Amino acid sequence: MFAAHTDLLPMLLRPSVPPARALGSHHPHGRARLRSAWCRSVACLLTGVLLSACGAAETPAVAAADTLRPVVVSDPVLNDADDPAIWIDTLNPSRSVVIGTDKGDSTGGLYVYTLDGRIDSLRTRRPLQRPNNVDVVTGVSFGGAVIDIAVTAERGPMKLRIFRLPDMTPIDGGGMTLFDGDATRAPMGVALYRRPRDGAVFVIVGGKSGPRDGYLWQYRLQDAGNGVMTAEKVRAFGAYSGAKEIEAIAVDAPLGFVYYSDETVGIRKYHADPDRTDAAQELALFATTGFVNDHEGIAVYPTRDSTGYLVVSDQQGQRLQLFPREGAPGAPHAHRVLATIPVAARETDGLDVTNTPLSPAFPEGMLVLMSTDKTFHFYDWRDVRKRLPPN
Repeated sequence: MFAAHTDLLPMLLRPSVPPARALGSHHPHGRARLRSAWCRSVACLLTGVLLSACGAAETPAVAAADTLRPVVVSDPVLNDADDPAIWIDTLNPSRSVVIGTDKGDSTGGLYVYTLDGRIDSLRTRRPLQRPNNVDVVTGVSFGGAVIDIAVTAERGPMKLRIFRLPDMTPIDGGGMTLFDGDATRAPMGVALYRRPRDGAVFVIVGGKSGPRDGYLWQYRLQDAGNGVMTAEKVRAFGAYSGAKEIEAIAVDAPLGFVYYSDETVGIRKYHADPDRTDAAQELALFATTGFVNDHEGIAVYPTRDSTGYLVVSDQQGQRLQLFPREGAPGAPHAHRVLATIPVAARETDGLDVTNTPLSPAFPEGMLVLMSTDKTFHFYDWRDVRKRLPPN
């Protein structure tokens, strides 16, 4: 069995991060990050070879010659990495950060990473009690100013947590109770939505369990006027198959849609604006075939005002599946798979993506994937684009 994998040896003997496109020797930590990324990639490949040699099932990521490989592999979290969110510094995009969750029960937290994958200990917030997902949004009115925020849900105390960016100062008064304190709901997924027509900001929350209809709760975030933000429930919506759970949620704010993964079943699509008369109508259920098991992280990569890609993690397949953001001609809610891309990250749960140029290493944006080795993988979008059909 081992001999069947000798074709992987050339990969093990060369760096998986192209030196010309990584952080470079001029960055004070560039070479160290490259060595770290290469070592982790080699370890990942060796693990796959050894597992196969012992008779374990081979995964697509190990076998595929065109596996997508990261430019940077982050420093590890303490317990269990789960979901990333990208915050963009519009004044200096190279100082943008990735916020990643560590869902440790009592020693979890929100880790802040610079673009070279190093932990910014001054802005990292821990301990938190099992924060699963995280999201960010810009342009929030608060305290007479316009700010950016990061939001997560602590599963332990059943609370929504809100932090001002970029300093990660908490502005939630210790957190707001979710699902009316129903401990069976165990909050996991979060997604933020700023409504274009009036700037109102909402957070959509999913839990570990819930009813067949109304699984997601949507809250409006508002300034209480005393240095604290509050959250008011505005609706419960969303179908649920009852098969597993709903964690991954993503909002396409410019087009006004929310997508969520009904794990092992498919991706569901609704209007994000709770005030629409058809807000309760399911617009689509797609990706119902072709996934190995769990449908996980979702993010939107725009190419134009109304076009682009929905990026979804096929978790046990060790791969991404990409769908057209705009749907099909004459059928905007018909999302058929465009590409399936194996990735080096292991069993990706959460992911995020941006089309904003961040640095010479990420000139067309960046894709971030969680990996089960407690790290986050930072990918150059150009490497994704090369694997997509002509658009």
